[in-house]
Amino acid sequence: MLNLGILAHVDAGKTSLTERLLYAAGAIDEVGSVDDGSTQTDSLALERQRGITIKSAVVSFVIGDTTVNLIDTPGHPDFIAEVERVLSVLDGAVLVVSAVEGVQAQTRVLMRTLRRLGIPTLVFVNKIDRRGARHDGILREISEKLPVAAVAMGATAGLGTSAASFTPFKGAANFLEVLAEQSDALLAAYVHDEEPISDARLRAELVAQTGQALAHPVFFGSAITGAGVDALMAGIEELLPAAQGDPGGPLSGTVFKVERGDAGEKIAYVRMFSGTVRTRDRLRLEDGRAGKVTAISVFDRGTAARESEVTAGRIARLWGLADVRIGDAIGLPRKAEPQGHFAPPTLETVVVPRDHADKGALHLALAQLAEQDPLIGLRQDDLRQEVSVSLYGEVQKEVIQATLMNDFGLDVTFRETTTICVERLIGSGEAVELIGKDPNPFLATVGLRVEPGPPSSGVEFRLEVELGSLPYSFMKTIEETVRETLRQGLHGWQVEDCVVTLTRSGYWAKQSHSGGVFDKSMSSTAGDFRNLTPLVLMSALKRAGTRVFEPMHRFRLELPADTLGPLLPVLARLGAVPLTRTPGLVEGEIPAAQVHDLERQLPGLTRGEGVLECDFHRYQPVRGPAPERPRTDHNPLNRKEYLLHVVRRV
Repeated sequence: MLNLGILAHVDAGKTSLTERLLYAAGAIDEVGSVDDGSTQTDSLALERQRGITIKSAVVSFVIGDTTVNLIDTPGHPDFIAEVERVLSVLDGAVLVVSAVEGVQAQTRVLMRTLRRLGIPTLVFVNKIDRRGARHDGILREISEKLPVAAVAMGATAGLGTSAASFTPFKGAANFLEVLAEQSDALLAAYVHDEEPISDARLRAELVAQTGQALAHPVFFGSAITGAGVDALMAGIEELLPAAQGDPGGPLSGTVFKVERGDAGEKIAYVRMFSGTVRTRDRLRLEDGRAGKVTAISVFDRGTAARESEVTAGRIARLWGLADVRIGDAIGLPRKAEPQGHFAPPTLETVVVPRDHADKGALHLALAQLAEQDPLIGLRQDDLRQEVSVSLYGEVQKEVIQATLMNDFGLDVTFRETTTICVERLIGSGEAVELIGKDPNPFLATVGLRVEPGPPSSGVEFRLEVELGSLPYSFMKTIEETVRETLRQGLHGWQVEDCVVTLTRSGYWAKQSHSGGVFDKSMSSTAGDFRNLTPLVLMSALKRAGTRVFEPMHRFRLELPADTLGPLLPVLARLGAVPLTRTPGLVEGEIPAAQVHDLERQLPGLTRGEGVLECDFHRYQPVRGPAPERPRTDHNPLNRKEYLLHVVRRV
């Protein structure tokens, strides 16, 4: 069993390669076309219309004795969240590169992440039948731009013609030089042994280095004509490691996709790493959620068939888990993995229904979309009755608009796209409000201290009070309210990388009148702590002070050398900072808010020859006045307004 991902830059030919693999393996009788909208994996109407993959899809086929569960992923960077979830369930990957366009921006981002996670990866150079296809130049790009130890697996002939072909090397001598760079033992044998190294040893070394993600075999071919696909399939079976896992071990799996069935029910896509899930099993999810499995569909040997159980190493669809979310662990969570493989979305926009009466339906529809894509964050503004969504780019916005119309019958527009900033603490601050003392109208004592935390640490909540000094439910309420309140700091942006410490606490225990009736006016409730905490936290934040940071992207710009002069003033106006300059290449940083403008102006400034790569790099303090974000709460910064909304006694 092998769970395989197909990844690539947009338009490199992932979906076409998926079709060709299914056809070559005998799983389908006819190769589908992206242009005709007849592919197996692009099942959404919108995917067929636009000719791009938006949602990951799973198909199954057989190579020899190996059952391959193949996952076709989106290539457009706006849908990087889909790719991120798939990576956690892969045993191996095929990274597709165009023989004409070569290594693209998204190719570099994907390979960087595959290497960081140690996922064994083959490279398939597609479109060798297209005019302008290259062989040696592409191998150099893969070695220099990705950069990886690229092992050429064969030779090409007839490049750029419909008769283009790929012939695998018969022996293994061609692999020696690259493999020896990764293995001291092999290098020593090459230098000191008088006998030539056998093909069998080199082949075994290639399998071992590929399985450790040290070497990356490179195949050439065409998904349209089928050239080189047989060699790639043989490489998938021989070089990529099979799925591991003990069906009798402790239960462990990951939910990497959630979709809705025809009746609106949730269907969870699960990769099992250990143990077995059976129909009617009750599964515990995170945060105390649970659900009973009512049906199982397992991907196996070309089809997704109903089964009574799914075992380790397999991918299945589970029905009955009404509260399931993407990213949930089934049973024991896997060992800690690096989080945030890709950058968070840095843009947001307000979604506006053309018909005012659709506001309620719009919120439900967006909630369903966010459920299927956790990195599309929703921000509900109850005061203005508006919903904002976070985005990666303009294409994603168009897809959301079309999805709302096609799937939910909702016609929407968008306000101007804005950049998502964050706030970070400048110093430390403390505040406390005591029970029974003005101006505190709540039956609670809360004291909080805020301090800057380490970079990328998020929000850490600590206790300086004894655990038994406050009922656990009240303690939990304070922590939850702290995290919720920090979504909007002094300027309205989320506060990151800080430590919040509970320094004081107090409450009035349940009290009753002589008749035994519980009296809220004499007894503390969770609501007292929920309402008081934002006031105390914001007072502490004001004493500490915050600074607004904007997202910065790293950029790499290839361009004709004679166009650099006119381009530099434009980069300066956009706030970009060139860090390195060589003839034909500029690298540096640019505010995320200006990337779209640069993309728009680039063709005119470079005669259409400029190639721009951008990805999120870091946050930088905003220069000049801090941008303000409209608040969506009752504004604890304005005590009088806040109390008018939430206090039970004025």
